[in-house]
Amino acid sequence: MSDWLLIGLFVALVVLLLLTLFGFAVYSGLFSEVVVSAGLPPIGNITVAYKFQVGPYGDCGRLFTESCSISPKLCSIAVYYDNPHTVDPEKCHYVVGSILSEGEEKPAEKVVRMFLKYGFKIINFPAPSHVVMATFPYTTPLSIHLAVNRVHSSLDTYIKERKLCAHPRLEIYKGNQIYFVCPLARQGDFYVPEMKELEKKSRAAAAEAEDAQTDITGADTLSETSSISLEATTDSRETSVATSILSPFTSGHGRDEADNRSEHSYSESGASGSSFEELDLEGNGDGDGMTGLSSDLGSAEDQDTTKAKWTKEHIALEKEKVSAKWRMGNIAIKQGNDTTEVDTATSRQC
Repeated sequence: MSDWLLIGLFVALVVLLLLTLFGFAVYSGLFSEVVVSAGLPPIGNITVAYKFQVGPYGDCGRLFTESCSISPKLCSIAVYYDNPHTVDPEKCHYVVGSILSEGEEKPAEKVVRMFLKYGFKIINFPAPSHVVMATFPYTTPLSIHLAVNRVHSSLDTYIKERKLCAHPRLEIYKGNQIYFVCPLARQGDFYVPEMKELEKKSRAAAAEAEDAQTDITGADTLSETSSISLEATTDSRETSVATSILSPFTSGHGRDEADNRSEHSYSESGASGSSFEELDLEGNGDGDGMTGLSSDLGSAEDQDTTKAKWTKEHIALEKEKVSAKWRMGNIAIKQGNDTTEVDTATSRQC
């Protein structure tokens, strides 16, 4: 009989223990509803004593204990800058500390000196106009673990579904509530100087890497451009030589000038039609190809037609100095012929 009594008592104690644990979990917020919303922040401007840390977020308990031991009555705060699901936990950045004052209230100098003595730094955080926020009851230490597992996932879902830019993530332990706050405005004001310096160095390193990549790419591009330019120059020279053979007015000196100008024009302007006209108009002839074409230019009428065509093309390209000199000489000869004809007619009339 006594054995059954002992077994019954043991079972009753186990049940009571389980019920106590269950009640403790419920009291800590096991079934508390997590409501995420966007609106005004739960606090105003705050002055914070903090320590900056790099490493897993699970190690932040030591800093919480240190800040609370200095002044147990102050509200605790933590700011998390990285997503532990996408960033290596060893490279996560965060700060932990205590809120020294809020709003227009100034922090006590004695408290400030105490935190500074233990290596804390002081910073002011503004009150953002809009935040994404959620609350969780803070009744027992177990509430912290329940909140971390439930609230952060709800915040991630809310922000992702609405495609919001909300960072960093603040945890504020005030009274019997834990406030999870993600600023939607003035986000840079919540980055401590240590974090800003790290980001600055990271951007500088990224810029140097990009410049190095650009230099390598630029060298390859220059090599390709040089090859294209060489091919373009070869083509332009072949074209200039062919044009000099076909044109009865092209000389060796004029061909060299046209060669250089054609190369310059092709590499910078892209082989426009005007470059070929310039090649046809520059030069005075060196005898190459003249023998086969002299019979076609034997008559005076053909020469006049050629001269008229030459003059018309020259007017369209007045920038060429050699062509300008040729045109001026041609006009002078023509005027001399006209004067001779007038004098002859006058003498006949006399």
